[in-house]
Amino acid sequence: MNREEGIVIEFKLPSLGADMDEGKLIEWLVKPGDEVKRGQVVAIVDTSKAAVDVEIWQEGIVHQLLVQAGEKIPVGTVLATLLAPGETAAPPASIAAGPVVKTEARRRISPAARKEAETLGVDIATVEGTGPDAAVTLADVKRAASAKSPALQPDSSADKTAEMRKAIAAAMSRSKREIPHYYLAETIPLDKASTWLTQQNAQRPLTARLLLAVLQLKAVALATKRFPEMNGFWQDGAYLPAPAAHLGVAISLRQGGLIAPAIHDVADKTLAQLMSDLTDLVKRARSGSLRSSEMSDPTLTVTNLGEQGVDSVFGVIYPPQVALVGFGKLLRRPWVDDGSGEIRALPLVVASLAADHRVSDGHSGALFLAEIRELLQHPENL
Repeated sequence: MNREEGIVIEFKLPSLGADMDEGKLIEWLVKPGDEVKRGQVVAIVDTSKAAVDVEIWQEGIVHQLLVQAGEKIPVGTVLATLLAPGETAAPPASIAAGPVVKTEARRRISPAARKEAETLGVDIATVEGTGPDAAVTLADVKRAASAKSPALQPDSSADKTAEMRKAIAAAMSRSKREIPHYYLAETIPLDKASTWLTQQNAQRPLTARLLLAVLQLKAVALATKRFPEMNGFWQDGAYLPAPAAHLGVAISLRQGGLIAPAIHDVADKTLAQLMSDLTDLVKRARSGSLRSSEMSDPTLTVTNLGEQGVDSVFGVIYPPQVALVGFGKLLRRPWVDDGSGEIRALPLVVASLAADHRVSDGHSGALFLAEIRELLQHPENL
């Protein structure tokens, strides 16, 4: 958002991922005259992957809504203008008077239901809600869709998947074209981490048990403190380090494709907090209920394909990020124990790094992976 003439503040469509060039405005959640606060969700935008709740990061009063629901617009388009708190002004001549969206009392509609309605071509305004306070649920949308004549239902699900694959292909092609990747891998023994995790989970209720993935996320985040060149952005021909580790977590979607929303401030959170955040993020990503801040500001992405049975993974960096860390599946194989020198069957995992050679080199990349390995040898300190 930019301030103009000390009066009007522009609210633009943010980039919600490297593979997003445009989005479709589904709904405004505010109207002219409304006061808005930092972090408030003001609109819902459909990308090629999910319906995203778009937050605003400036306090003010909604002045004009310049885009109507249903419009597709490029990233960077001015969606609305705001006035600073306490200010009033007529529409300035420098800004074209856009259409003002007429909003009615907002119905309660779950994000999953809204996304499903878009996919199935169901007019959400015609769906009767059966949830609490007449909220429209996913089941309500599916019921409305099944009531339509099969001949009239568009094959939009296949179209949506094709659109997503096209967006991913464009972003990954850009990444390989613009970023000079280099790759490294490190095999990490996890006998101490596995034993500690088993002991911890024995003391926890089933719903609060920790996954190995949260130890890996925490180790990566802590390692970036010593190696900040792995955590940031390449923008305008220069590297911009990030002030904190907001780790993008690669999540597979049920309809196909991947999405990598962020868990914020990973280095500063407890493992229990990270487990809760990870569970919540995966659930909301697959139901189409993410926030724009989770999509727009990952500083480094972590992908874990161990659950898919893959020994190792060498990923493609999500621009403008400069690194991606991958973890394969946990394997029990012969390994020389560092302490005793004996050959033992230990649980091992291959950690890999894809990094941008404009920002770091193989030496710092190797030290970064070694730091992750060392941190995972002391899970009690995570």
